Amino acid sequence: MKPPAAAVKLNKSYTILISLIVALGGFLLGFDSAVISGAVKGITIHFEMTKAMVGFSVGCVIFGAMAGNLAAGPVADKFGRKNVLILVAALFAISATWSALATGYAEFVIARILGGIGVGGAILIAPIYIAEIAPPKLRGSLVSFNQLNIVLGISVAYFSNYFLVNIEGDSWRWMLGVEGIPALVYFFGLLAVPKSPRWLIQRRNNVGQAHKTLMKIGGEGYAETTVAEIQRGLAKKEEKGKLSDIFKSKYATIMTIALGIAFFQQITGINAVFYYAPTIFEQAGGSTDSSFLQAIVVGLTNLVFTLVAIWLIDRLGRKPLLLIGTTFMTVALLMATYAFNNATYDFNDATLAKVDDAGIKASLTDLEGRSFESQTALFSEVRTKLEPEQFVVFEREELSNFIQINATLVLIAILLYVASFAISLGPVMWTLISEVFPSKIKAIAISVVGFFNSLVSYSVTQVFPWELSSLGPTMTFAIYALLSLCALLFVYKFVIETKGKTLEEVEELLIRK
Repeated sequence: MKPPAAAVKLNKSYTILISLIVALGGFLLGFDSAVISGAVKGITIHFEMTKAMVGFSVGCVIFGAMAGNLAAGPVADKFGRKNVLILVAALFAISATWSALATGYAEFVIARILGGIGVGGAILIAPIYIAEIAPPKLRGSLVSFNQLNIVLGISVAYFSNYFLVNIEGDSWRWMLGVEGIPALVYFFGLLAVPKSPRWLIQRRNNVGQAHKTLMKIGGEGYAETTVAEIQRGLAKKEEKGKLSDIFKSKYATIMTIALGIAFFQQITGINAVFYYAPTIFEQAGGSTDSSFLQAIVVGLTNLVFTLVAIWLIDRLGRKPLLLIGTTFMTVALLMATYAFNNATYDFNDATLAKVDDAGIKASLTDLEGRSFESQTALFSEVRTKLEPEQFVVFEREELSNFIQINATLVLIAILLYVASFAISLGPVMWTLISEVFPSKIKAIAISVVGFFNSLVSYSVTQVFPWELSSLGPTMTFAIYALLSLCALLFVYKFVIETKGKTLEEVEELLIRK
């Protein structure tokens, strides 16, 4: 039974402060994910990477995150959400410092994977902690703080890269190393937050300490009712959940929603855009400086519309946001497809004059007067005229000199896509998976879903450089548009609304269904 509204006087400032501190893990996650976009060119040259090595150096963070996903749930169940997050902060600090000082490719990758383990822990445990400590009427907004911090971290990383890109020497080292500062802030901030009341009762039977924390959040009436509700839920649990439990038919609706949303959040290409934003804008004809500026605009758009999502998620609801967002994501990706499909690659006096490499320019002179209607056709011709090493330089540094494209349409499409993601799949996915799992299977289920989400993300970021090179941007964005349409249909068919319900009410609703 819920207490009367008059009996509950929520201490919003205290709850918000705790949530913001815990959600700093999201800031580090976002920063770590996006900072590599500015460092790609530098590390490619410094470590003399092939295309496959570039893809792995970018995606290896997610490779590490998969290990963090698998371990995070069970470890947090045993040792507590707070302790795992403290470990995560330490991993971020070590990874930032080590990757900035790396002297070899293998060492660099190991350092990035270590940070990825931290990403895997932060992305799962921070939302769980916030969902467990937040009152139902605030839970959607407070859990979304994690996504807000992710996009804030992305934006700060783009700003940081822009201001550091022209530093003499290896600017990529500074880009990666500055992450150590917020990591230390997170580490010490976590020491001040309480342990999760639900974890204290469920795993330690420490009702007294849990009651004290809940008192600070909502007063005596709220504390007593919440403790009673947690204990009532515990009374239904006969034993600790196992991996096999998540495959039971009574959890089919829950796992369908969680795995489906986790899949579509990544397969629609968001991390490809965030990790390779400057690369995409360079392929649309922008200079290096303008591409970094446009990446900043992408980050700010993500931030603004995440704030919109936080404002709407407990008002409009989870499912309406998902339907609106995936609809406009599909439209935006189709716009990008149209823009690149209508692009041409022209060789004339003006475009050839922009080529800096004398050897490449000489080899391409006989193409003067020709125009190519697709990047795939262009690459097929250029490969026959350049040495493999020259072609890598052409693709990385000279391609943008020849493209004729509606760059404004590309920018609008990317901004619309990011804005649509930011009000839907970005924050709502993490809110939903923090709400839908029953206590019995939460630890193992959240790890499985997080691992699956990271696996899909890793696959997307690993394949994206090959897609751009081999399929071209037109086909790449067309594939993402089709997948985004599938996401829209999935949300319409399967996702249920959890707005305003307690975690125990959500559990009863989904298991009954």
